[in-house]
Amino acid sequence: MRTRRKQPDVPAPDSPWSEIVPGLWMGGHEFRGHTGQLEFAVVRGEFDLVQTLLRLPGHGPDPGVEHHVWAIPDGPLDGTQLAGVMRLAQAAGEALDEGRKVLVRCYHGYNRSGLVVAHALVRRGHATEEAIRLIRSRRSPWALHNELFVDYLRAGLSTARLLEELAE
Repeated sequence: MRTRRKQPDVPAPDSPWSEIVPGLWMGGHEFRGHTGQLEFAVVRGEFDLVQTLLRLPGHGPDPGVEHHVWAIPDGPLDGTQLAGVMRLAQAAGEALDEGRKVLVRCYHGYNRSGLVVAHALVRRGHATEEAIRLIRSRRSPWALHNELFVDYLRAGLSTARLLEELAE
């Protein structure tokens, strides 16, 4: 399964991760460092919960850090994949309620992580468009540039999941 489409026109982010709302961070596995060169984003113990949507060896987190892995493509998702996204968003919200620091990450920290973070924000009372704007302003204008994921959010993930399962 391909988990990342090649998009050379999409720049790497300027930081490994960005705080979207207090305690909820979005990030990736690669970023453009101070020198302008690409660097790996390696998570150690900075977060209490790390949710990984694209797993690359050697990128952490440290042993003892709660780590959820749900590899999904940066493209059309089936009902099972959408259900996993919904579970991750719920777990992120529960961790925030407990005062824990959460990182949701994918390759650059734009689309897959944006889908989970946006759904977590919507579950916490943010309007969908507000959640999308917040993510783009805090992470990058490139965040959620996958229009299909924006469509999923606008329809509601429960609705998108039901439609995908009916189509299967």
